Amino acid sequence: MTALRLDGKATAARIRSEIAQAVAARLAAGRHAPRLAVILVGDHPASATYVRNKRKACAEVGIDSTLHELPATITQVQLLDVIARLNDDPSVNGILIQLPLPGHICEETVLQAVRPAIDVDCFHPDNVGRLMIGHPRFYPCTPYGIVELLQRNGFDPAGKEVVIVGRSNIVGKPLAMMMAQKRTSDNPAGCDATVTLAHTRTTDLPAVCRRAEILIVAAGRARLITPDMVRPGAVVIDVGINLVDGKLVGDVDERVSAVAVAVSPVPGGVGPMTISMLLLNTLRAAELSDRQILPES
Repeated sequence: MTALRLDGKATAARIRSEIAQAVAARLAAGRHAPRLAVILVGDHPASATYVRNKRKACAEVGIDSTLHELPATITQVQLLDVIARLNDDPSVNGILIQLPLPGHICEETVLQAVRPAIDVDCFHPDNVGRLMIGHPRFYPCTPYGIVELLQRNGFDPAGKEVVIVGRSNIVGKPLAMMMAQKRTSDNPAGCDATVTLAHTRTTDLPAVCRRAEILIVAAGRARLITPDMVRPGAVVIDVGINLVDGKLVGDVDERVSAVAVAVSPVPGGVGPMTISMLLLNTLRAAELSDRQILPES
């Protein structure tokens, strides 16, 4: 058996086409294009590349983006002042702070300074709390991308046993909430799955992983998951990005393709989906802003 390749690039392209149509409809109705403000602190090469890719994606769907390049020597107070100005700018629908930040700046303080209504990364405690109770304003970009990648390729998690390896605030924990929650009109990305949240300190991790009908790995450890840890016929989503001998590899050993029914590749799997979900959240932020400004019909 050779696993189906879950092509994140192709799936993301379909989503971006839908976003572009929605943005075009906004413009035709006389509304402004959604606007994303991107903050890049320092000259970290990988961060600069990520920012370029995100701004290019914005341009492709008609979302305006503005880049605020700040020196690595900026103080935390100065950075917070920049965020405050953007918070108060009615033309800004989303703020993206590219991580990591320099070591002298507290990421938690900075991320929590973004106004929840334009926190399109869904990092603010207000948005995390809304997600927890099943009434999200936004979904976190990578977990949302994983849900869309599964569903749009015919793998609905509803009723399935899902194992997530990795408990980060960015992927593992919010994804576990989304997978376990009931799907409703207020929470369309709820998945109705039975969820186990595991990690590298889980006792007998191989046995836990073998229970999974859908196995999602975001542990940050290259090739952690080997074929003997995968249930035959499982769907495997690889979120990891690791550099090994100059090559990008995931958290899942490539040989897992001989056991699983479907596997997301690295690169080209979850990564493109994450960017598309950022665009979708920015569009949603603009639509939520419209509802506050426009009179009821």
